[in-house]
Amino acid sequence: MRKEDTVKLISAEGFEFVIDKKAASVSNTLRNMLSSSGSFTETQLGEVKFPEISTPVLEKVCQYFYWSLQFASGKETEFYIEPEITLELMMAANYLHT
Repeated sequence: MRKEDTVKLISAEGFEFVIDKKAASVSNTLRNMLSSSGSFTETQLGEVKFPEISTPVLEKVCQYFYWSLQFASGKETEFYIEPEITLELMMAANYLHT
């Protein structure tokens, strides 16, 4: 996969997730950040820092992006969420518009 086809998401603890831009585009917020015209750091570097999102929550968000792409056709399947991260995950999803 080419670097320009990926995006790096960085958690509050500094853990880096490198994912496909198509997967990141599931999020309206990330899609807008990465495709905006102008000289925004996110657009230029292809990376987004999330100082408020913990590593386990950001990992689950990335899993959701890929799950969403796979099952966008409408096939019903469950996406499991660990109860202990539910609240943080809901706040992250609200911010990311996913």
